[in-house]
Amino acid sequence: MTDSAAAGGLDAFIAGLPKAELHVHHVGSASPRIVAELAARHPGSAVPADPAALADYFTFRDFAHFIDVYLSVVDLIRDAEDVRLLTFEVARDMARQNVRYAELTVTPYSSTRRGIPDREFMAAIEDARKAAESELGVTLRWCFDIPGEAGLASAEETARLAVDLRPEGLVSFGLGGPEIGVPRPQFKPYFDRARAAGLHSVPHAGETTGPETVWDAIRELGAERIGHGTSAARDPRLLEHLAEHRIPLEVCPTSNIATRAVATLEEHPIRRMVEAGVLVTVNTDDPPMFGTDLNTEYAVAARLLELDHLGVAALAKNAVEASFLDAPGKARLAAEIDAYAAAW
Repeated sequence: MTDSAAAGGLDAFIAGLPKAELHVHHVGSASPRIVAELAARHPGSAVPADPAALADYFTFRDFAHFIDVYLSVVDLIRDAEDVRLLTFEVARDMARQNVRYAELTVTPYSSTRRGIPDREFMAAIEDARKAAESELGVTLRWCFDIPGEAGLASAEETARLAVDLRPEGLVSFGLGGPEIGVPRPQFKPYFDRARAAGLHSVPHAGETTGPETVWDAIRELGAERIGHGTSAARDPRLLEHLAEHRIPLEVCPTSNIATRAVATLEEHPIRRMVEAGVLVTVNTDDPPMFGTDLNTEYAVAARLLELDHLGVAALAKNAVEASFLDAPGKARLAAEIDAYAAAW
C-alpha cells in the first residue's frame, strides 16, 4: 500500500470514528455560514457577511489579533435567539464528524454584559443542548469560562452565573483569553467557589506563556485538566507531575500554529508530551476560525505521533477518559470506539 493510500485509509477511519471533544469554544465554533448569517442579521459589524471573505478575516497576525477578531464575532451574539441558533448549529457540525460527546467552553459574561438577560441565556443553551441530544445524538456539556482580559469583574459574574444559576449541563469552570499580563493566581477565589459547588477546574495555561503558568493553574486553581499546556514540554518536572497525577492536556495543534503559539507543526511538542506519559487529548479550540475540524486534528496528530488506526482509536479513548462524562457514559463510548476499531 502506498503512503497516500494508507493516509487515505486512515482519514476514512478517522471520519467514522466515534469521538469526544474537550476543548472547543462556543462562539469560536460558529461556521462561516452561521457567522455570515449573524453578520447579515446585525449589520454594521466589522465581520464580513460573505462566507467567502471570512477566510481572510480569520487570518491572525498573533494571539492579540486573534482575540480582537474573536470578540468581533462575539459581538454578533445579541439575543437569546442568536445563542440558541449558534449552539444547535455547532452541535450539528459535530454530529457530521461523529462527535458523540463534547464539553463546550461557553463565556456567558460576554453575552450578559452585552444585554442578554442571564436566565434567557441559560434557557437558550439548555434548549439547544436538549435538542442536540434528541435530534442529533450529540451529548453536550458546558464549561463556563472567565474571559481573563475582562478582569476580576468578569470572574465575579462568571462565578455567580455558574454557581447561583447553574444550568443542568454545566460540569466545569475555566479561564480563557490572553495569558500575558493576566496571572492565574488572582482568580483563585472564583475557582475555589466553583469547586466548592462541585464544578471541575479546567483553566487554559501555558499556551502563550511559560511552564510557570501551568504550575500556577495546578497549585492555585486546582486544575484537573489543562487547556493547551503547550509550554509544559519545556519543563521535564512539570511533565512528570502531569503524568504522575493524570492531569490531562487539551492539545489543539492547528490552533497553536494559527495563533503563533508554536511556529510550525513539525515543532509542536505533542510527541514530547506523549513520550513523557502525559494523558493527551486532541481538540480544535475554534475550528472554523482556524480552518480545521476534529477529523483534521486527529489526522494531524496521527502524522506527528506516527499512529496507525489502533493508535488513533487509543487517542480517541484518551478524550473519553479525560472527560467529565459519568462512568456508564464513559464505558459506553469507549466500547463503541473499541467495536469500531475492531471491525475496521
